[in-house]
Order: sequence, then structure tokens, then C-alpha cells
Amino acid sequence: MLDRGVTGLNEKEERLRGLIEHWAHHNDDHRDRFLEAAAEAGELGLDEAAAEMKRAAGKADEVSTHLRKALEHLGGG
Repeated sequence: MLDRGVTGLNEKEERLRGLIEHWAHHNDDHRDRFLEAAAEAGELGLDEAAAEMKRAAGKADEVSTHLRKALEHLGGG
């Protein structure tokens, strides 16, 4: 039988949960930086580059959404 801690997750699940939480947060930081860089590119008249960075930010949002859904499936918190 698996030893379940206070959260109802075993040690490996807790480790996985911690990794996914870290990745989601880190990915959000990247998304924010992409948007900052897109604004800078826009100010420089680099509209196509700005548009691509905005698209990248949107994809980063999708990644974060999937990571957070994975957390929901892990449960325990």
C-alpha cells in the first residue's frame, strides 16, 4: 500500500506535483517576458516580430493551462 501524506499524495506524486507547479509558474514568467519583448518590438516598428512574440505568449498560456489541468488530475491540493 502506498504511504499517502497529509495531501493524500505519495512521495513521487508530491515530487511530480512540485515540478509541474514550478513549470507552470516559470512558463508564466516566460509568457510575461514575451509580451514585454513584443511591446518593445512594436515600439521599434518591428510589427511582424511583435506579432510572433504575442503568438508565442499565447502558446505559453496554452502550455500553462495544460500543466494546471495536469495538477487537477493529480489532486491532493
